[in-house]
Amino acid sequence: MNVLLVEDNLGDVRLMREIFREVLTSIYLHVVNDGLEAIAFLRREAFNRNAPRPDLILLDLNMPTMDGRELLAVIKNDASLRIIPTVVLTSSEADEDIAASYSLQVSGYLRKPLLFKELQALIGVVGTYWLNVTLPNCRPIAAMHDMNA
Repeated sequence: MNVLLVEDNLGDVRLMREIFREVLTSIYLHVVNDGLEAIAFLRREAFNRNAPRPDLILLDLNMPTMDGRELLAVIKNDASLRIIPTVVLTSSEADEDIAASYSLQVSGYLRKPLLFKELQALIGVVGTYWLNVTLPNCRPIAAMHDMNA
């Protein structure tokens, strides 16, 4: 499983890498620093030509250049990307951020805990959940046809 983390805070990126390395060992974490880098990764532009299609996107809201809300709008308006589950992972508790994210069809909205152990537990639950959910892009269409035969 491939997860794309869109996060500009280097401290948070370091913590997430550590959590994935310790808790979610079967998940490969890819990291980009803002919305524009995320679009290049998702559309396999420039040096991202061989980037895998993520099975899940973890998205911070407050970033420079293109923030999470703008990126979420781009993802959900692109027929080739909108099917990828996208979960907001942010420190924002603002009601307007929550409402705006859900109006843009986010798959979930999670607040970053302040304590490392709590973040580790949250990401463990998120990873376990998405590992066990049947995602639309997990199996090739040919494999689904074989199962129906």
